[in-house]
Amino acid sequence: MRVATYYNNDDVRIEEMPVPSIGSKEMLVKVHASGICGSDVMEWYRIKKAPRVLGHEIAGEIVELGDDVKGYDIGERVFVSHHVPCGSCKYCEDDHTSVCDTLRSTNFDPGGFAEYLRVPEINVKKGVYRIPDGMSYSDGVFIEPLACVVRGQRFLNIEPEHTVLVIGSGISGLLHIKLAITKGVKRVIATDISDFRLNKAGEFDAYKTFKADDLSPSSIRKVNDGNLADRVIVSVGAKSAMKQAFETVDRGGRILFFAPLKPDEMLPMPVWDLWKDEISITTSYAACDHDFKEAIDLISTSKIAVNDMISHELPLKEAEKGFRLTAEGNESLKVVLRPDK
Repeated sequence: MRVATYYNNDDVRIEEMPVPSIGSKEMLVKVHASGICGSDVMEWYRIKKAPRVLGHEIAGEIVELGDDVKGYDIGERVFVSHHVPCGSCKYCEDDHTSVCDTLRSTNFDPGGFAEYLRVPEINVKKGVYRIPDGMSYSDGVFIEPLACVVRGQRFLNIEPEHTVLVIGSGISGLLHIKLAITKGVKRVIATDISDFRLNKAGEFDAYKTFKADDLSPSSIRKVNDGNLADRVIVSVGAKSAMKQAFETVDRGGRILFFAPLKPDEMLPMPVWDLWKDEISITTSYAACDHDFKEAIDLISTSKIAVNDMISHELPLKEAEKGFRLTAEGNESLKVVLRPDK
């Protein structure tokens, strides 16, 4: 079978690899669509494990079942989660499944940028979800990224009366905008360094948009009845964005760091201001079972449209172009690879 092997952002090679053999408690999935995630092009994060077949935002079809697998049929359309938790450790029981040791050690084989993947036993048990009728394979690649957004906003406890500021309007930021609006939020303010992405935020009904350099406490107050933002979502991994979050969050507000810095980067924090103004800071990573189910419902019922976020659909042989488009981010939103083409 063909796979797209990642060496670095400018070197993604189409190579041949045997179709994985499955065990009695496993399944083989034919990958029809696989989205390129922003994390796939975080070179500092990915390069240490290269060469590797990446890809975790997948939608496909079951083509082979192990003898001991029950409850599924060949031909069923599925989304498969690459990481799954144990469900019984202290972290899982405390709704922090994404820091479970099992979740951090599981994966499918070899990765979503391949024609086929083997789904291990634990993923079969805990990470396979049927794709509803009417949802396309390309729309199905949004299940994982939207589930991550669902999880982050759950930690924020967003209410309709809140003003939500989204710093960074890439795919994650745009999904945050759409989800907040779906929750009834009237004032979702968006920022970015890119006019292209800001225009998309406006098309997706952001209340106001600002270039990143123009974001300030006064600019927020001018469009928000003299107040700062109740909830701030930082969906870009930049110190400058995180500092802006400290400056633009209102008293009693909450900040979500949805994107990371590099492991060796430190962020100075205005602890006095955070303390006296009762500002809460939270983070979120990955998603869990009920986040996936909510994301599937949101997409399948058209509460959140995702097809309008697909800027490119490319055959697998153009994977390197897809990585370049995603890394540059100038004129692209979601790039979907089609291993079935």
